[in-house]
Amino acid sequence: MPAYEYIALDAKGKEEKGMLEADNVRQVRQLLRDSHLTPLEVNQVDKSENKNQTKKQRAGRVKAGDLALLTRQLATLVQSGSPLEEALATTAKQTEKRNVKHIISAVRSRVVEGHTLADGFKMFPSVFPDMYRATVAAGEKSGHLDAVLERMADYTETRQETQQRISNAMFYPVILTILSIGIVVGLLVFIVPKIINVFDNVGQELPAMTQVLISISDFFREYGIYVGIALVLAIITFKQMVKIPVWKFKYHRLLLRLPLVGRMVRGLNTARFARTLSILASSGVPILDAMSISAQVVQNMPMRKAVEEAAVKVREGMTINRALEQSGYFPPMTVHLIASGESSGRLDDMLERAAIQQERETDGMMTKMLGIFEPVLILVMGSVVLLIVLSILLPILNLNQLVS
Repeated sequence: MPAYEYIALDAKGKEEKGMLEADNVRQVRQLLRDSHLTPLEVNQVDKSENKNQTKKQRAGRVKAGDLALLTRQLATLVQSGSPLEEALATTAKQTEKRNVKHIISAVRSRVVEGHTLADGFKMFPSVFPDMYRATVAAGEKSGHLDAVLERMADYTETRQETQQRISNAMFYPVILTILSIGIVVGLLVFIVPKIINVFDNVGQELPAMTQVLISISDFFREYGIYVGIALVLAIITFKQMVKIPVWKFKYHRLLLRLPLVGRMVRGLNTARFARTLSILASSGVPILDAMSISAQVVQNMPMRKAVEEAAVKVREGMTINRALEQSGYFPPMTVHLIASGESSGRLDDMLERAAIQQERETDGMMTKMLGIFEPVLILVMGSVVLLIVLSILLPILNLNQLVS
């Protein structure tokens, strides 16, 4: 039964929007009238999606947590023996978010028309990426859709947890940095000038540290707004430049060369690549296609290019571990685990272990970096505030000499 979006007016003239399932548009209008609503517009979900590409892209944006929950619910229902059409209908009813309900209903309409679940997901590429759709397609072809959906549910939940963990870990340092810079700038712009004015009429030369502080304070008062504008423009320019493929590639290559940052970038992208390739390989996707799809989840451009080049070498007969090792971007432990998997015929298991090992190592490294960064930031900002206080106190301590 297809799904329809509607816009209607209630008895008070208030506009209401929603979605109903019915055999045709006429039945939807009758259902609305029976509910004391006056229908204004009724559109079939899949038709509206094909008619308006812009609307499809807008409707297809959901959070990682919503995708993880959607996948888990669908996997649970399919594993319990529910037909796919009923599983999609139940999942649509359980969600409270209108855009997610819209997406699931549109996918269900495609399935009811005789299309595969992967074909239904193709209508929303911004929600269901290539890896997701390829894995589901492989599960449908092999007859193990329930097991594949279970793997995808684990994958989406793990990815959401990783993103949330990184966001939570960065929240406190970012807030601390912004507050520290704000306090120092406030001292230089508002507090220091008022205190220094006390010594203007003394007629003697102030200590060198105090003179430097006055110069810095005057600079921020006169040119601070311009410095702020310049920083904002520099950030905007940088963001626009890294959107250009050539500059984005150079920037990502620079990140890989930085001592600690490069190691973290390699670890995060390696874990993402290994886990994706493991899911695709275990789902029956051909290894060359799996490598090409897995390359798209690698965010670092040089590493993505290395995976694409490795896929070409594998097509020519080279082993995966050797092809990746030649790039020099992937950690030795991951390369050794892949080699063991190829030798033993358990490539998907070894890739999963490589992903877990890289995630643990990256988490530990991030924890250490944040553990060092926070006290260092406190020490630096404390030192800056101490210098400001000393610059103000020195003239007071020498006040008798200045007056005489």
